[in-house]
Amino acid sequence: MNGTHSIDSPWGVSVFGAASVDAAPDLARLRLAIVQIKNTPGEAFAATRGGVNGIRAVLRRHGVPETAVSTSRLILSSRWSYGSDRTFLGYECSASFVIELRELDSLETVLIDTVDAGANEVKSVEFDVSTKKELRARARIAAVAAAREKAGLYAQAAGTRLGPVVHIKDVDAEQIQSYRGHGGADADGGEGDLTPGKVTVSAGVVLGFSLLGG
Repeated sequence: MNGTHSIDSPWGVSVFGAASVDAAPDLARLRLAIVQIKNTPGEAFAATRGGVNGIRAVLRRHGVPETAVSTSRLILSSRWSYGSDRTFLGYECSASFVIELRELDSLETVLIDTVDAGANEVKSVEFDVSTKKELRARARIAAVAAAREKAGLYAQAAGTRLGPVVHIKDVDAEQIQSYRGHGGADADGGEGDLTPGKVTVSAGVVLGFSLLGG
């Protein structure tokens, strides 16, 4: 027998099961940044710090709590252009924000106002759900059911019966999880706007069963 088709230590049947649960998103995660280039480090720091303060004022005005805003430290570096000659452009200072927004109806207004306040880089807008733990649990239960059904079909086709579960292996959900939302390949939202669509939470499992006589 070809070695690739042999089983060195037969013990039962091993199957993979996966399942997904869809939910409407209830929060958005905005990743923004301020980047300022000035002639001196002091000017760069001042311009960026002013932008940070302006953005925080905008978020307070929209009722976004401080706990929902994460801001990086100010980062300073030299900027050069590389063409026929190396030219010094100035000192670049940057700060990045991660903002969790619970009021999705205000998303576009918040985004416009933060850009007006100085956020000149919009890195991403991601939609998510606050109940992901509960949704993941539902997906895991469904994944186990799918694996058990598959194993039962194999056992029936082979003229035997499933015995007890002897092995359970979780599969990293991030490998099989996909989000349907802004920026996603399966976005259900309106074209060209920030309609969130759906979020898909997935789970996968490998189950091993012993086999009983037919």
